[in-house]
This record gives sequence, structure tokens and C-alpha cells, in this order.
Amino acid sequence: MNAALRIRLLMELRRSGVTDTRVLSAIEKVPRGAFVSEPFLDQAWDNAALPIGCGQTISQPLVVALMSQALELTPRMKVLEIGTGSGYQAAVLAALARRVYTLERHRALLAEAEARFRALRITNIVAMLGDGIKGWSAQAPFDRILLTAAAPELPPALLAQLGEGGILVAPVDTGPDRQDVVRVRRTAGGFSTETLFPVRFVPLLPGVPDPVA
Repeated sequence: MNAALRIRLLMELRRSGVTDTRVLSAIEKVPRGAFVSEPFLDQAWDNAALPIGCGQTISQPLVVALMSQALELTPRMKVLEIGTGSGYQAAVLAALARRVYTLERHRALLAEAEARFRALRITNIVAMLGDGIKGWSAQAPFDRILLTAAAPELPPALLAQLGEGGILVAPVDTGPDRQDVVRVRRTAGGFSTETLFPVRFVPLLPGVPDPVA
């Protein structure tokens, strides 16, 4: 791990609005190189998204940090992540919350992510192959829900699985060629939504693709 590159990234995140010290600590401690494909290891601490297979990416560290910060996590919380991908975002969440449940629709990505969790001895992540649009009703309600893929609208099943007082953070399509991260809070009277910042994510797709090519 290159300490100078790690410090450079943390300074860039601070300048870009990441002020939550617990989030910055999690970004510092989680070895992003463990989640990056070998051809891109030299870019592991760059503030850039990188390809990981199955047409997916490991998100830009700034986006991971800002979305994690938007969740307003405390150490006792139970979190649902939709879109495991490389497992990097889940690992960051695991450093901030009590337990992380994460769903991935690509079997190959799920297997790789689970292997990384084992190698890093991260024991508070539960991963499963599944349709993220349907969520994980057996483990609901959740204190926090995070989507790492963009949808035209927030899936009703996920809103239903958010506990009262909970927060859901997700990228949504807000116009032609535009996506924004929104934060939804569930109250006793319903839901309130605020728009946070623009992003670019892969689309949230239904179902689980056939694992056989």
C-alpha cells in the first residue's frame, strides 16, 4: 500500500466535501487495491472508477465516500446494499455499521467479492445472489439502504424495507443523460426526499442473469 497515494486521496476527498471523520477513516483503512483487478492495481488509490468485469465498475472513491457520508451511519446500524460489485463499498460500510447485507445479481462478481471479504477477515457482511429491485425482505427492516446502480424511480420494495427513521441513498435518473444521488428519509408520516449531487452509475436491472455463458 502506497502511503503517499493514500494520503493524497484523503486530502482530495476532504477538499471535495467529505467531512465525516469516520468515513475518511474507513476509506483510509479499507485496502482498495484488494478490490481492483490486477491490470489496474497501479490506479487503486486514484480518485477514479475502474472496470471490474460483467460490464460493472468499482466506484470512484469520492462517490463512495459521499454516499457513505449521506447515510449518516452509526456503529449499531443494519445496512442493505444493492449491487455488491467488487465488494469495496460494502467493505467501507462494514467499517461504519454493525452489519451489512449486500445483494449482487452477477454470480461471478458475488463469488469474487465474498472471497475478498474472507481474505480481509471482514465478518459483518452477509452477501447473497439476488434481484436488488426486490430487496431482502427476510432481513427487513433496515436502518439504512444504499443503491449502487441507477433507477428511473426508487423501487417500492426497497422503500417498504426501510425502517422508520431510516435513510435510503440512491442514484436516480433525473433527466436526459442525467443522474443524481437522492437521500430519502422515512418518517412516521411518510417519506421526504432531497437531491444531493450528480453521478454516473450503471443501470439498476431486474432479475438475475443466467450464470452460464
